[in-house]
Amino acid sequence: MAMPDFATPEDYLASLPEAQRAGLEVLRERIRKVLPKATERMWYKMPTFVTDKPVLAYAASKSHSGLYVMSTSVLPSVADALEGQDWGGGTLRFPIDRPPSVALLRTIAKAKLAELEAAAEAKTERTKKR
Repeated sequence: MAMPDFATPEDYLASLPEAQRAGLEVLRERIRKVLPKATERMWYKMPTFVTDKPVLAYAASKSHSGLYVMSTSVLPSVADALEGQDWGGGTLRFPIDRPPSVALLRTIAKAKLAELEAAAEAKTERTKKR
């Protein structure tokens, strides 16, 4: 069954059962504290916080919720902070009623923003060499 397209994060959240929606609303507010200058929009059918590029996205599934960093190197770079968490690749999975703390989100967001900055600098350097 294909995931429906939602026009806004609000539409996405409104489609969820109450328990999932409540947990993701808490996560959403925590992400807003960590990324106050980011805008929230739909990206790959998930609510996503974006600066110049996507930083953090979230979504619900049947048995858990997930935080997505759209990178396979960010979470391994903060593996010490993820001890005891269920994660792999670019996904942090968590129980629907226990979203990650602000402190953990701040650590993850900082690593993701550093990765984006490094990529932008590398692109600038490649352009200068041409």
